[in-house]
Amino acid sequence: MSGVSRIPAHHDPACFGCGENPFGLGLPAPTVEGGDTYDAHLRFGEHHQAGPGFVHGGLVGAALDEACGLLASWYRFPAVTARMFIRYRRPVAINTQLLLRSRVEGNRGRRIRVRAELLDGDEVLAEARAAFLHVPLQHFLATPEGRAAGDAWARRLRAE
Repeated sequence: MSGVSRIPAHHDPACFGCGENPFGLGLPAPTVEGGDTYDAHLRFGEHHQAGPGFVHGGLVGAALDEACGLLASWYRFPAVTARMFIRYRRPVAINTQLLLRSRVEGNRGRRIRVRAELLDGDEVLAEARAAFLHVPLQHFLATPEGRAAGDAWARRLRAE
């Protein structure tokens, strides 16, 4: 697919989805530039628990959003969630090795359509359809945290 740009790995250390945030998901950045799919292994811990032994549904949604967002942003950096529909199929157990998979389904103008699944083996536990919008980098530079991240991105991109 065309229109690919580079997202800096670890774009923000505090990011809940892919940063070094100790309470976050710690998902890796996509590694195949120009790829339209993303796979990551994920294990929710006890601090992600809702009812005994099960992951809070909002965190399942956050993981699906992050899988879609990482891929959309790798496809066209930066991108933000515009709309997302989640279908929960089965409860998600804590301390279970899971696969998070997303794929770009379309790209038109500023809009990038992405699907994601959370799998335990071959069983789909939850799935999402999402639309992301490519936004100018200035969208993030309006805050002190955004300006610091923007400086880090600029340094990384100049170094490549």
